[in-house]
Amino acid sequence: MGRAFEYRRAAKEKRWGTMSRLFPRLAKSITIAAKEGGPDPSMNAKLRTAIMTAKAQNMPKTNIDAAIKRATSKDVENYTEVVYEGKGPHGVLVVVECATDNTTRTVANVKSYFNKLGGSLAPSGSFEYMFSRKAVIQIKKTEGMDLEELELNLIDAGLESIECDDEEGIVIMYADFKDFGNMAKAVEDNNLELVKAELQRIPNDVQEFSEEQMVDIDKLIDRLEEDDDVQAVFTNIA
Repeated sequence: MGRAFEYRRAAKEKRWGTMSRLFPRLAKSITIAAKEGGPDPSMNAKLRTAIMTAKAQNMPKTNIDAAIKRATSKDVENYTEVVYEGKGPHGVLVVVECATDNTTRTVANVKSYFNKLGGSLAPSGSFEYMFSRKAVIQIKKTEGMDLEELELNLIDAGLESIECDDEEGIVIMYADFKDFGNMAKAVEDNNLELVKAELQRIPNDVQEFSEEQMVDIDKLIDRLEEDDDVQAVFTNIA
């Protein structure tokens, strides 16, 4: 499986590499997971994976502990996870995942970004069939790692496909989103070094855009990702 779901690796990593944006998103994921399944990582696969991902991104332990503690606080915001779909400039399909304590504010903001930057929000479910939800797990590639053996070890956990990015020194594994917890546990059980674990929406068909068109499209994506309520943005860009 290719990495067509990443509209442009360099641009995305530059945006998400900013700690001022990354850590709050990671903390929100930890808080939501702890609130849903309890604060004990050993009993909560979603929380355990969120913590593993945060550690892989060098998030301090104090931040992680604070995010877990926040889930049990009486004053914690009640986050709602919502998904918005729309068409951006030049017909690009955009799916926006949000976690918000005020859906009225969030939908108004997201709608305004689309309207102001050459797009429009679509009814819920309009493009859902055009994307496949996958668990995407990245691990460090170590010297002498046998990918065939690794694939055999993880296939029972739900592994569908595997690929290696030698330039980045990582191995990327794909599974159905329902097997996210199983895959995360398998990574732990096999003592693999996690880089990132997340649920992604991968387009079933991708579209090419020119450099000029990408300038317009990137303006929308940048604006969406700057919003504190937005957790992730997916497109059908090749």
